[in-house]
Amino acid sequence: MPDFTVTIYYENSNIYPGNEFYRRQEAAKTMAKNFNLPFTQAPYKPEDWFRSVRGLRDEPERGRRCEACIYHRLNKTFQYAKSNGFQAVATTLSVSRRKDINQINAIGYDLAEKYNIEFVGKNWKKDNGETLSQQRAKDAGIYRQNYCGCIYSKLQNTNSKLQEK
Repeated sequence: MPDFTVTIYYENSNIYPGNEFYRRQEAAKTMAKNFNLPFTQAPYKPEDWFRSVRGLRDEPERGRRCEACIYHRLNKTFQYAKSNGFQAVATTLSVSRRKDINQINAIGYDLAEKYNIEFVGKNWKKDNGETLSQQRAKDAGIYRQNYCGCIYSKLQNTNSKLQEK
């Protein structure tokens, strides 16, 4: 595995509501500080994200809405990387059990070709990656949410909990 100099680029315009975005942003900043990593924040523009997923609100988790969301966020990341001279992009999206690694990597490799920047497609869930991530967050006192972040995921999560009762 090659060594990388890592910079965190935080693009999460999908997060709903706004206070949830800022709560997660602070958690990401805390982790960046704990690992002594530079932190760059993209502007919070949920209106741009909504345009990217228009017409997909009823899609299930890991469906076409997630594909459009992942594309939107990774595309912004690749744009930033290209504009700032980065040679590679990776994402922590694949650490989540709510996300499909194949979907993430397909988008990442397509964007790598488009921007002529390497994509480090890795399944961060492997080798207990998700457990390790959760433990690191817990050890650092970092808040962990129970939905992916977007309003549609939040509504689907809430509705499924109501149906279980």
